[in-house]
Amino acid sequence: MLAPLLVPVPPGPFYADPHGVTGSVRRRDRAYRVVTRALAVALVPAAFTVAPRRARHVACQWALAARFPAEDLTGLTPATRAAFEAARTQALWCDGELIGLTDGYRDAEQQARLFAEEVRRTGSVEAARLWILPPNQSRHVAGTAVDVRPAEGARWLERHGARYHLYRLYDNEWWHFEYRPDAQPERLPHPGAPVPPPHDVPPTAPPTAPAISHDLRHG
Repeated sequence: MLAPLLVPVPPGPFYADPHGVTGSVRRRDRAYRVVTRALAVALVPAAFTVAPRRARHVACQWALAARFPAEDLTGLTPATRAAFEAARTQALWCDGELIGLTDGYRDAEQQARLFAEEVRRTGSVEAARLWILPPNQSRHVAGTAVDVRPAEGARWLERHGARYHLYRLYDNEWWHFEYRPDAQPERLPHPGAPVPPPHDVPPTAPPTAPAISHDLRHG
């Protein structure tokens, strides 16, 4: 595994409003984007020896693992992980955006603990459900939800995630996306809001790493 090369962003289930990001943070994030993409370019030859047909995809995952060393993709369903990796490969190579994972799969015990902590913090089950769901309703427990960072990466995923069946679900959680291959979900105000019936969407093939130009200077 690659050693962490960049200062990690502290993980956590909840985040501040991205519109409050300071200029210094924006400059730092721009520097991270440049360095991480340069690292991915440098790793392509090594990735080619491992996966000749998917070298850029593999190099992207390696570079992002160095940028976000605390992330853990284990526990996501295979389809969710494939969609997430394909999306962030496209984001990095074609648009120079980074998408890191802050939280993915949670087991039922962890989800129950987080829910109980939020009930204690807010004082009621109803208030807690504005931010987190119990285990039997959580897509994190199902392995089909991802919390992402930074805010710029989340905005990219909100714009382009539908092609990978990854959708932002809640108005109050810019970081939370779910893999929904069968139906495009309605955006809800918060996790505890009533869920309307889904709209059917035509079935598509499972997501794969996108075709990317051989010109590494692109993007």
